Amino acid sequence: MQNRTLEIGVGLFLLAGLLALLLLALRVSGLTLGSGNDAYRVYAHFDNIAGLTVRAKVTMAGVTIGKVTAIDLDRDTYTGRVTMALDNAVDNLPLDSTASILTAGLLGEKYVGISVGGEEEVLTEGSTIRDTQSSLVLEDLIGKFLLNSVNKDQAN
Repeated sequence: MQNRTLEIGVGLFLLAGLLALLLLALRVSGLTLGSGNDAYRVYAHFDNIAGLTVRAKVTMAGVTIGKVTAIDLDRDTYTGRVTMALDNAVDNLPLDSTASILTAGLLGEKYVGISVGGEEEVLTEGSTIRDTQSSLVLEDLIGKFLLNSVNKDQAN
Protein backbone atom coordinates (compact mmCIF):
# COMPACT_ATOMS: atom_id res chain seq x y z
CA MET A 1 0.00 0.00 0.00
CA GLN A 2 2.85 2.39 0.88
CA ASN A 3 4.50 1.67 -2.49
CA ARG A 4 1.25 2.45 -4.40
CA THR A 5 0.85 5.83 -2.63
CA LEU A 6 4.41 6.74 -3.49
CA GLU A 7 3.84 5.90 -7.17
CA ILE A 8 0.67 8.04 -7.31
CA GLY A 9 2.53 10.95 -5.67
CA VAL A 10 5.38 10.73 -8.17
CA GLY A 11 2.88 10.56 -11.05
CA LEU A 12 1.04 13.67 -9.82
CA PHE A 13 4.35 15.49 -9.40
CA LEU A 14 5.37 14.66 -12.99
CA LEU A 15 1.95 15.73 -14.29
CA ALA A 16 2.26 19.08 -12.48
CA GLY A 17 5.74 19.53 -13.97
CA LEU A 18 4.49 18.85 -17.50
CA LEU A 19 1.63 21.34 -17.07
CA ALA A 20 4.10 23.95 -15.83
CA LEU A 21 6.31 23.38 -18.90
CA LEU A 22 3.27 23.71 -21.19
CA LEU A 23 2.28 26.98 -19.53
CA LEU A 24 5.85 28.27 -19.84
CA ALA A 25 5.97 27.35 -23.54
CA LEU A 26 2.70 29.20 -24.17
CA ARG A 27 3.95 32.30 -22.37
CA VAL A 28 7.27 32.38 -24.20
CA SER A 29 5.77 31.81 -27.65
CA GLY A 30 3.09 34.47 -27.18
CA LEU A 31 0.21 32.08 -27.81
CA THR A 32 -2.92 32.42 -25.73
CA LEU A 33 -5.74 30.04 -24.97
CA GLY A 34 -8.36 32.83 -25.06
CA SER A 35 -9.90 34.45 -28.11
CA GLY A 36 -8.71 37.78 -29.45
CA ASN A 37 -12.14 39.39 -29.90
CA ASP A 38 -11.26 42.48 -27.87
CA ALA A 39 -9.04 44.00 -30.58
CA TYR A 40 -9.33 46.04 -33.76
CA ARG A 41 -7.24 45.74 -36.93
CA VAL A 42 -4.88 48.46 -38.13
CA TYR A 43 -2.57 48.33 -41.17
CA ALA A 44 0.87 49.82 -41.86
CA HIS A 45 3.06 49.76 -44.98
CA PHE A 46 6.84 49.42 -44.65
CA ASP A 47 9.59 49.52 -47.29
CA ASN A 48 11.49 46.76 -45.47
CA ILE A 49 10.10 44.42 -42.79
CA ALA A 50 13.19 42.21 -42.46
CA GLY A 51 13.00 40.04 -39.36
CA LEU A 52 9.43 40.94 -38.32
CA THR A 53 7.24 37.89 -37.77
CA VAL A 54 3.59 37.14 -37.21
CA ARG A 55 2.72 37.27 -33.46
CA ALA A 56 5.40 39.92 -32.88
CA LYS A 57 4.54 42.47 -30.19
CA VAL A 58 3.11 45.91 -30.90
CA THR A 59 4.17 48.31 -28.16
CA MET A 60 3.69 51.90 -27.15
CA ALA A 61 5.96 53.47 -24.51
CA GLY A 62 7.30 49.98 -23.76
CA VAL A 63 3.85 48.54 -23.00
CA THR A 64 2.43 45.78 -25.21
CA ILE A 65 -0.81 47.00 -26.80
CA GLY A 66 -1.29 44.36 -29.49
CA LYS A 67 0.35 41.92 -31.86
CA VAL A 68 1.13 41.45 -35.55
CA THR A 69 -1.47 39.15 -37.10
CA ALA A 70 -0.39 39.07 -40.76
CA ILE A 71 2.43 40.16 -43.07
CA ASP A 72 1.99 40.26 -46.83
CA LEU A 73 3.15 42.13 -49.95
CA ASP A 74 1.04 44.98 -51.29
CA ARG A 75 1.16 44.36 -55.04
CA ASP A 76 0.21 47.94 -55.92
CA THR A 77 2.95 49.76 -53.97
CA TYR A 78 5.43 46.86 -53.64
CA THR A 79 5.75 47.42 -49.92
CA GLY A 80 5.28 45.08 -47.00
CA ARG A 81 1.81 45.39 -45.44
CA VAL A 82 1.63 44.57 -41.74
CA THR A 83 -1.72 43.84 -40.12
CA MET A 84 -1.83 44.55 -36.39
CA ALA A 85 -4.50 43.71 -33.83
CA LEU A 86 -4.56 46.49 -31.22
CA ASP A 87 -6.35 46.13 -27.89
CA ASN A 88 -9.71 47.90 -27.64
CA ALA A 89 -8.46 49.51 -24.42
CA VAL A 90 -6.17 51.64 -26.65
CA ASP A 91 -8.90 53.08 -28.86
CA ASN A 92 -7.73 56.71 -28.82
CA LEU A 93 -4.57 56.57 -30.96
CA PRO A 94 -4.40 59.62 -33.28
CA LEU A 95 -4.55 59.00 -37.03
CA ASP A 96 -1.10 60.53 -37.56
CA SER A 97 0.67 58.11 -35.19
CA THR A 98 3.98 56.61 -36.33
CA ALA A 99 4.81 52.89 -36.59
CA SER A 100 8.45 51.77 -36.49
CA ILE A 101 10.03 48.33 -36.66
CA LEU A 102 12.42 48.11 -33.72
CA THR A 103 14.85 45.54 -32.34
CA ALA A 104 14.70 44.19 -28.78
CA GLY A 105 17.65 42.71 -26.96
CA LEU A 106 20.86 41.12 -28.15
CA LEU A 107 19.12 38.36 -30.08
CA GLY A 108 17.44 40.85 -32.39
CA GLU A 109 13.75 40.12 -31.85
CA LYS A 110 11.79 42.56 -34.03
CA TYR A 111 8.61 44.29 -32.90
CA VAL A 112 6.46 47.26 -33.92
CA GLY A 113 6.67 50.42 -31.84
CA ILE A 114 3.89 53.01 -32.05
CA SER A 115 4.59 56.69 -31.36
CA VAL A 116 1.60 58.91 -30.66
CA GLY A 117 0.68 61.70 -33.06
CA GLY A 118 -1.25 64.87 -32.35
CA GLU A 119 -4.28 64.75 -34.63
CA GLU A 120 -7.87 64.84 -33.31
CA GLU A 121 -9.11 61.95 -35.49
CA VAL A 122 -8.32 58.47 -34.12
CA LEU A 123 -7.46 55.09 -35.64
CA THR A 124 -10.45 52.78 -36.08
CA GLU A 125 -11.04 49.28 -37.48
CA GLY A 126 -9.33 49.04 -40.87
CA SER A 127 -7.34 52.31 -40.59
CA THR A 128 -3.86 52.59 -42.07
CA ILE A 129 -0.89 54.17 -40.32
CA ARG A 130 0.74 56.29 -43.03
CA ASP A 131 3.91 57.40 -41.24
CA THR A 132 6.22 54.37 -40.90
CA GLN A 133 9.90 53.67 -40.34
CA SER A 134 11.27 50.44 -41.77
CA SER A 135 13.45 47.81 -40.16
CA LEU A 136 17.14 48.49 -39.73
CA VAL A 137 19.10 45.80 -41.60
CA LEU A 138 22.60 45.13 -40.29
CA GLU A 139 23.87 43.93 -43.68
CA ASP A 140 22.86 47.23 -45.30
CA LEU A 141 24.68 49.22 -42.63
CA ILE A 142 27.85 47.16 -43.04
CA GLY A 143 27.65 47.54 -46.81
CA LYS A 144 27.30 51.31 -46.58
CA PHE A 145 30.21 51.51 -44.13
CA LEU A 146 32.46 49.40 -46.36
CA LEU A 147 31.46 51.32 -49.50
CA ASN A 148 32.15 54.62 -47.75
CA SER A 149 35.60 53.47 -46.62
CA VAL A 150 36.44 52.22 -50.13
CA ASN A 151 35.39 55.58 -51.64
CA LYS A 152 37.62 57.42 -49.15
CA ASP A 153 40.59 55.20 -50.08
CA GLN A 154 40.06 55.84 -53.82
CA ALA A 155 39.87 59.63 -53.26
CA ASN A 156 43.34 59.64 -51.65
